[in-house]
Amino acid sequence: MSWFDKEDELNLKKLKINSLLDLALLIPSSYEDNFLSNELYPGKVCVIDAEVKTLQRVPKYLKVKFYSFKFDKEIEGIIFHPKPFHNKLFSYGARVFIKGKIEQNFGRVSIIQPKTVTEVNTISSKYKTPLRNQTVKKLIDKYIIKERLLKEGLSLKEADDLLLFHHPTHTFLEQRDSFRYIRTLKFIEIFNHLKKLSSKKRVYHSSTKLDGDVTSFIKSLPFSLTNDQRKAIDDIRKDFQSPYASKRVIVGDVGCGKTIVILASVVMAYPKKAVLMAPTSLLAHQIYSEAKKFLPSFIKTVLVTSKEKNENLEEFDFLVGTHALLYKKLPKCELVMVDEQHRFGVNQREMIKNLALREKNKRVHFLQFSATPIPRTLAMINSSLVDYTFIKELPFKKEIITKIISRSDFKNLINHIENEIKNSHQIAIIYPLVEESEMVSYQSIEEAKSYWQKRYKNVFVTYGKDKEKDEVLENFRQKGDILISTTVIEVGISLPRLTTVVIVGAERLGLATLHQIRGRVSRTGLKGYCFLYTNDKNSKRLKEFAKTVSGFDIAELDLKYRQSGDVIDGKLQSGKMFEWIDLSKDREIVKQAQERLGIAQVSLS
Repeated sequence: MSWFDKEDELNLKKLKINSLLDLALLIPSSYEDNFLSNELYPGKVCVIDAEVKTLQRVPKYLKVKFYSFKFDKEIEGIIFHPKPFHNKLFSYGARVFIKGKIEQNFGRVSIIQPKTVTEVNTISSKYKTPLRNQTVKKLIDKYIIKERLLKEGLSLKEADDLLLFHHPTHTFLEQRDSFRYIRTLKFIEIFNHLKKLSSKKRVYHSSTKLDGDVTSFIKSLPFSLTNDQRKAIDDIRKDFQSPYASKRVIVGDVGCGKTIVILASVVMAYPKKAVLMAPTSLLAHQIYSEAKKFLPSFIKTVLVTSKEKNENLEEFDFLVGTHALLYKKLPKCELVMVDEQHRFGVNQREMIKNLALREKNKRVHFLQFSATPIPRTLAMINSSLVDYTFIKELPFKKEIITKIISRSDFKNLINHIENEIKNSHQIAIIYPLVEESEMVSYQSIEEAKSYWQKRYKNVFVTYGKDKEKDEVLENFRQKGDILISTTVIEVGISLPRLTTVVIVGAERLGLATLHQIRGRVSRTGLKGYCFLYTNDKNSKRLKEFAKTVSGFDIAELDLKYRQSGDVIDGKLQSGKMFEWIDLSKDREIVKQAQERLGIAQVSLS
């Protein structure tokens, strides 16, 4: 329901107002109390009903004598650098309401720079916006009324509380920072946000139901699935058999076994075709390799990258590729999957869906996979847009020791590295930059690589823009001892012998990125080590990170330190999104807002 008139659209656009509750949540930055004073308090701002008795002009200031009827007292006003309008405003005999800080010396009462008040016995709200205050007040008075707030879904108490922010009383001003009023703002803010998200969710009929039998595939695997993997497969199976196109995000911690869930989805889709887009050719190769290894032989799989020359893709059942898929003529696919979905833009994800299906008013089943756990509360919010499944169990217990180190620990680090190499284990050293920079107080790859190359054999070097990085990483996997790199190893690369990662300038990276890099070690059950090299060993953020190995707990920490991004328009990836609610603390308020809106809540256990 739109409450706004066309004549106000321009001003509302300047305020970035899209809903009635957006406008209602435009809380005044301050208030001006214009009630007539009952006493003259020295040092306090008072509003006085007075009459101008005399006006004396002297160089640089204007002296005005007022008579206060209520206090039967003469008050002296001093106006420095007077303007011509002051002479007219304070003409002899004029009745005015003056406002200013009371000063009292030897029984004489005075006000420096007195102002006039046009309307007394009111509390005026001051809004900090690009528009004139009077313009904003007119919009508030016109649209923010109780009946409309109730129709928007607020309770009577919430509507009354919110109205007090715009039309305050003295009692309210004394209590506006109390738990009651702040909690009301938190609830309305997230309630408004969830309403917008809900309005963006679209439910489409699927082009077809997918009901391939996955039981024999699971039995054929040379290992047992975790309970979370089984639950994820069951969630997807139910989606596929629904008349509606699935739109599900499967979120799992590093090493939780998402690839098997991807392959099970392909089996359930068969004999219909499936496509998966991965962010790097190395990751696409890995998934392709796993598909060839575990999928039934009757499901034909093809790898599609910029280097592969596959002209006819119609004969294949499962297409695995990079963004090169976006530029190929794809067969009709009923299942579209995106791995490491946060690595692709919204437009790229839409493109792959549109390329795979050409039926009007129907959609393919769409699954997104991510090894970057998101905070529980953010998942609750996002569940208004998509369905979620979480994979928390790991196929085997990871043992990773995380230590914060600095220059004084370098000798011990070298001893550790040499011991790991003797045991045929691999080490990755992650630098913040490729080339030297005066802005960063840590060595770059170019500055550091000669040290490692002179002292050790089998040292490999790569970085994000290195055109040969996939080949370098593959060679390192097979015969390397030390890898010198940037955060390029963050995404899903399998290095079975990697036991140690050293992250230089660790405090410069987000906690989710640190966790992804740390997740490259101990992939096959070997004892792992993560060294956070920093000039700030007292970093509270790094200390908390070092104590935590769960990606979901890391996500909560990341939310605490960075706040969330904007999930509605996608413009912000991090930074403060909400004014009042704190997603790291106010989960219960989010839950209550969901219940009010009747939003199905995502299982976070």
